[in-house]
This record gives sequence, structure tokens and C-alpha cells, in this order.
Amino acid sequence: MADPSTYRPAPGTVPDQPGVYRFRDAHGRVVYVGKAKSLRSRLSSYFADVAGLHPRTRAMVEAASEVDWVTVGTEVEALALEYTWIKEFDPRFNVRYRDDKSYPYLILTLGEEFPRAYVGRGAKRKGARYFGPYAHAWAIRETLDLVLRVFPIRTCTDGVFRRAAQVGRPCLLAYIDKCSAPCVGRIDAQEHRRLVDEFASFMSGRTAAIERRLETQMRQAAESEDFESAARLRDDLGALRRAMERNTVVLSDGTNADVIGLAEDELEAAVEVFHVRDGRIRGQRTLVVEKVEDIDTPGLLTRLMQQLYVEPESIPRTVIVPVEPDSAMVDLLAEIRGGPVSAIVPQRGQKRSLWQTVTTNAEQALSLHKARRAGDITARSRAISDIQHMLDLPEAPLRIECVDISHLGGEGVVGSLVVFEDGAPRPRDYRSYTISDEGAIDDTRAVHEVVSRRFRPRDESASARNPTRTSAYPPQLLVIDGGAPQVAAASRALTECGMSDVPVVGLAKRLEEVWRPDDPEPLILPRTSEGLFMLQRIRDEAHRTALRHQRRTRSRKIATSALDSVSGLGPAKQRQLLRSFGSVKRIREATIEQLQETSGIGPELAQRIHDALGVGDMMNDQAQQDASAPGEVIDGGGRP
Repeated sequence: MADPSTYRPAPGTVPDQPGVYRFRDAHGRVVYVGKAKSLRSRLSSYFADVAGLHPRTRAMVEAASEVDWVTVGTEVEALALEYTWIKEFDPRFNVRYRDDKSYPYLILTLGEEFPRAYVGRGAKRKGARYFGPYAHAWAIRETLDLVLRVFPIRTCTDGVFRRAAQVGRPCLLAYIDKCSAPCVGRIDAQEHRRLVDEFASFMSGRTAAIERRLETQMRQAAESEDFESAARLRDDLGALRRAMERNTVVLSDGTNADVIGLAEDELEAAVEVFHVRDGRIRGQRTLVVEKVEDIDTPGLLTRLMQQLYVEPESIPRTVIVPVEPDSAMVDLLAEIRGGPVSAIVPQRGQKRSLWQTVTTNAEQALSLHKARRAGDITARSRAISDIQHMLDLPEAPLRIECVDISHLGGEGVVGSLVVFEDGAPRPRDYRSYTISDEGAIDDTRAVHEVVSRRFRPRDESASARNPTRTSAYPPQLLVIDGGAPQVAAASRALTECGMSDVPVVGLAKRLEEVWRPDDPEPLILPRTSEGLFMLQRIRDEAHRTALRHQRRTRSRKIATSALDSVSGLGPAKQRQLLRSFGSVKRIREATIEQLQETSGIGPELAQRIHDALGVGDMMNDQAQQDASAPGEVIDGGGRP
């Protein structure tokens, strides 16, 4: 691991101009490529204070042993050169998007004398035009089968084409009017190229002109009493319309746009792209990325657009995005396309609704990706092994427990404890804790209380009553959602409980740092590590469990405060009412006769309850609903 100061450029040697730079390791391999408006300012930020860098950036500069750069005239040129170098060198510290599967495209081999249309996958080749990607191969094959009736272009392989030309007999498609048979000279290259151009226009979404032409020809044939030709044109028009109807109109203004949705966490991001042409969804694509470099959402979006839009025909007039991308990226796309390109963040209407749908798909894709990764027993075994090795544990952590603290504006402090065994969650072993007033003073006291209650020695009579109680078995690793102060509090609680042999670490959300007791510096795990992924998943599960408990506690508190105003209604009868009706709202809506059906509620008390829970209590009902809003609950996990 190199010291960045050994290869820092000499003062005054870095130009104050736009450019692109490369960090190389000791073997000459490019590990990172970046661009900058000012090379001098950007490169100096890497070397000014290495200890203050983001952990991923620090790992990159320590892995490198030299840096070089090239100056360019504009930011657009810098962006183009950056993408070229990323594609050429494939640096390991740059974000790289990858498909979660291989998507089918409809391909036109325009570089051939008689272009061919077919459905294919894999890397793009020169001399071919691609339409898509599509979610399902069968869907585009059905569309192609319909459209060939109107545009009977070649779809056969080169071998079949040559064989038909040699024997002078076309294939079956020619006999059912789905191929113009250029192999046997029924149509020349120029006429076949015209059909191919019309087919490409239709697949690009320019359908109105083709529909008008067919309608005009159909009417002319009918007027001249050529009813056979008119019927054929009518069927052709119907086939085109059926092909178009397979894609519902999602933008009534006929916009040609790509709609991009993003879902991300600290380690990974999923991207969903809907290709909308002539107002209809013509294709869809899902990509997943691991966040290797330190990058924000606009940076992720810019990286995606760099890799998604390479060919001019793939760039739409409008890109609907969640955040504004780099303005230089938009200028570069306009330059490649040869026309204006706009990136808009939708605020209302159809575009906003469609973007929300795409974003939901991205969130589901990220969840599915995580579920697949977590469900892989090989990956789970590797993660457990990684954790043992990286944390230097005496044994593999087959049982891991995690503690999280949550609160609502400093009130209603609760804790959760979740359990993972063999890398998989055990929900029946989860525990939730309502923190005492003393423990609610700050996060460290709350953590100390939860850990103490979890590991507090139990008397022999309790063990005899429930010998299989889960808490009787200590974990091989205890994880705390927080930084150094929270880890120190947990370690102190373990020592007080006589469980000092249980390893404890903290996972801080901000930088995904791993903190250990009595260690002034955090441990930075590799971003692609299965071990870090598992720790993050366990921490997130503890956080969700704490939030659920916090909301339930908040709802019960609001309900109790509403019923407290009724004289003569004690805690026992309050619980009985809530058990019978389920909520204060239903109690308020109940009649006096219905209230009396609850055990212990007589006519006078029912009347008092009915009078006390009047219209004014609707505010409490709304507050009870608001208590369940995810955005209000504040995570109490500490920061380093």
C-alpha cells in the first residue's frame, strides 16, 4: 500500500484547466479515472489530507502509485474522454453498471446488402441497429411476426439465404407473404432497403405516417374496385395496429423519452430504465451497480448515462430523471445525437406518475437482488468466513446478534435485538425493549441498558421453567448500530454481565465503518465484501425491527392518553376496550349499546366514554395514524 505523498505531483506542475486524470498502481494498471473542471484543484484534494478522505477514496489513493492527466478544452470533451478511458481500462475503483440479466434486442444488420432482422442478445456489433432492450424475447418475436406482414424483410440466417439462392427456391416465409424473397430475386436490394428503412421507422415509434399511407392506399384500392388489394391493405393496417396496441400509451403527448428510476443504499444501487417511444413503452432495462467509488446520486446518474447512451440513435430527445445530472453530460448527449437533449425532473402529471412507477420497479429490483444474494448459501458461508477473518474472531460467527436504538424526537426510546444464524434471520428469536427514563437520556445509555437486559444472568428457577430460552445461548458476535461511543457502552455492559468473551463491533451508517472496543480508528471493509454486505443486512433488519416497535409504542401511548380523560376508566378496562375494538377510532364510532357489550362497562361508564371521545378526539386519531408514518421515526444509531 503506497504512501500518496511519494507520488504527489510537484507544486505548479498540475494545470488549472479542464481535463481527465488517471491513477495507476505499481504494476501500471489504471485503478481510477476521473474528470475535473480544474485539474489542479481536484488533484490537490486527493493529497491535502489523506486521513480526512472518504474511506473508499483513501483506499484508491493508497492503492495507486502514480497519477497522470490530459488537459482538454471543455467539460464536454473531458466527459467524453473520461468515458473512453473507463471503457478502455475498466478501472476497479470506478462505478461499473452491469445488467442483472441479458436482455433481448431486435437487431437490424444494416451493414449488409440485404439487411436481416432478428432477435438477439449480447454485446453490440458495428453495422447493426438495435431496438430495445425488451423485457421478454417472446414479446418482441410476436411483434416482429406481426410487422413482417407489412414489411416483409429478410429474417433468415446467412446460411439459409445462400442455400435458397443456390437452389432458386425461397423458404416458407416467402410463401406466406412474410418475406419478400430477395434471395431469389423477387425484389432487388434497393427496394428491400426501402422496406428495411420503413421497418426501422416503425420500430422507432414513427408510426403515424405509415398508418396514413396504408389508409390512403386502402381507400384508393377500394375506389378503383381492387377489393382484393384493399382487403390485404386492411389486414396489414390491422396487424400494425395490433403490434402498437401491445404497448399501452403512457404519455398522451406522444413523447419520445427514457424514464430513469434509481434505488440505492450505502453499498449498491439499482437502476430501472423505461424506453418510451411515441408515448408507448418500447423497452425496459434493469441494471445493478456496486458503489466502489465515493459517488452521490447525480454522479451515479451521470455514470449511467455515459454507459447507456453510446450510439446516436439510442439517445432520446428527453430523459426523465430523479435528479439533475451533470450539465456537461447533457451537452455531450446533444453533441452525439446531433440535436437538442433535455433532462427533466418531473413534478406532476403523467410524467411524474410514470417516473414513480419506474422508481418502484428499481426498488423492487434492488430488493430482489439483495434477496437472491442473501439466499445464496455459498455467499452466506463466504460472508461468515470473511467476517471471522476481517475481525480476527476466534471462531466463525454462526450466531450474530444486533442491537439498534430508535426514538421519535428524543421521546419514546426503544431498542431491538435481532438474531441471524448461519447468515439467515431467525425472527422468532427477535427481542424488543422499551427503554427506561434513565436509559433514554442518550444513545449510549440506551445501548448499555439493552445489552445488560439481554445478557443479565438469570436465576436457576427461570432457567428450569424455560430451559430452551434463546437468550441462554450467547452469540459469537454482537453488532451495535453505531460508532465508538455505542460500542464502548456495549462492551462495558458485557463486562458487567460477565460476558466479556463475546466479541462486539459497531457498524456506523455514514461510512459503513466497523468500530471495535478500545480501537481509535475504524476498520474499513472492502466495499465488495460479502462480510460487509451481511453486517449491513443484519444492521438494517435491527433498524426495521426497532422502528416497528417504536411505532407500536407510540400508537399505544396516544390511545392510552385519549382514554385517560374518561373518569372511572382504569388501565384494566382501557385494555379491555382496546382489545375489543382495536383502536380509539373504533371506540369513538361505537354506540353506547356496543360499548356496554365489553366486560366491565356499564351504562353510565359507556355514556361517559361516548361523551368524552367526541369530535375533538379526531385529532388524537390522526396523531395515532401519523405515528405510523415512516418518515417521523428517527434512528437512534450513533455516529462515530
